[in-house]
Amino acid sequence: MSQKSFALGLIGFPLGHSYSAAIHCAALSELGMAGDYRLFPVQPLPDGEPRLKELLSDLRQERLRGLNVTIPWKKPVQSYLDKVTSLANQAGAVNTLFLEDGHLIGDNTDSPGFITDLFACFPNLSAGGGVLILGAGGSAYSVAHAVVQEGWSIHVAARRIEQAEALKQHFNKQTGPGNHIETGSLDAESLNRLCKHQKISLIVNCTPTGMAPNIQNSPWPVEVPFPDGAAVYDLVYNPQETALVRQARQNGLQAATGGGMLVEQAALAFERWFAVPAPREAMRKAFQIASHHTAQKDQELL
Repeated sequence: MSQKSFALGLIGFPLGHSYSAAIHCAALSELGMAGDYRLFPVQPLPDGEPRLKELLSDLRQERLRGLNVTIPWKKPVQSYLDKVTSLANQAGAVNTLFLEDGHLIGDNTDSPGFITDLFACFPNLSAGGGVLILGAGGSAYSVAHAVVQEGWSIHVAARRIEQAEALKQHFNKQTGPGNHIETGSLDAESLNRLCKHQKISLIVNCTPTGMAPNIQNSPWPVEVPFPDGAAVYDLVYNPQETALVRQARQNGLQAATGGGMLVEQAALAFERWFAVPAPREAMRKAFQIASHHTAQKDQELL
């Protein structure tokens, strides 16, 4: 009798930067499970809606075992699901989809994946300080949820201030206005003023700025000094060292890219789909190999 093959995939746009296929295929192989993980480019609303519905139908019909969700669908996809987990509801964003008792369910593994890797990268980081989140998309919701649980105060800086205000309102509804979430514009003047008047212990980039192929870009204006002693975490993981991380290190700060978060959130999603411990070491190694190959190609183009 032939072994059952499991079909997995990632919804988002664009997806050229993604290492998810390498990570999940390594997990399947390590556990001796037949299957594949495919990238499904789905453009933003409204153009991408027909393709999204098609993929969700495949999941309902069990032609797919599970799906991950990335930019720009982490928030909009919720409208197409039967329900979301308590964690996803609290975080206000979804990155993992699965079928349970015939119901299409959305979960969030970004939030726990982020906080696990954050403390792995910065073990001496003290909770309870000020966190500056750059961007207000789906990833920012997951990060905000994680740091709210740790007792940090939050400042969200976004190019579209209405997005930052929507994030603030979401968390005020979840746990009340005592979250100490402030909002502002993601520009040099606003950031400079903020860093002069607020104690910022951690900066987290939740924008796609600096992601391959636009690896020379940074969300942090060069004319704005970094807060003294702040740690910098860039959710972007491709390239290995983003422009933001390079800026921070050149200014003497501890900084990390989001590769560890990518692996951890993938491991948590894998465990949700299959109810078995994910082979994290094999997944981490697959990420490192894929990232190394990309870095080599980038060097060849220089």
